[in-house]
Amino acid sequence: MIRTRPMSRRTAATALAALAALPLALRAAPNSKEATPMYGLIGKMRAQPGQRDALVAILLEGTAAMPGCLGYHIAKDKKDEDALWITETWDSQASHKASLTLPQVQAAIAKGRPLIAGFESHETEPVGGHGTMSKKSA
Repeated sequence: MIRTRPMSRRTAATALAALAALPLALRAAPNSKEATPMYGLIGKMRAQPGQRDALVAILLEGTAAMPGCLGYHIAKDKKDEDALWITETWDSQASHKASLTLPQVQAAIAKGRPLIAGFESHETEPVGGHGTMSKKSA
């Protein structure tokens, strides 16, 4: 049987501080080269009127099995029947750039381009969160 003693406030505070710093330590060890940050994009795509579902189908078929892709989410805008939100998480910006040369992605771009009325995107640097695969677990 293991006997435990109550933890002092100081010990508890030290442990909590160490746990809070753990994600930072995993991303860049002090004596190693800093880890390459993840790369993300959040975009709003507008389909031609009445073409949103067709555009969703094209995007879903052309985005499977992309090396380095940790997450690719397509969501319908609830207030705009022609708008989509696309959220991408990549292990690096280089992986995202390389994905644009994949045959299935090139085919999806060619097939979907006539259905797109507009697109706005923003680059991000994902740092984690619920549902985000880390580079380590990918």
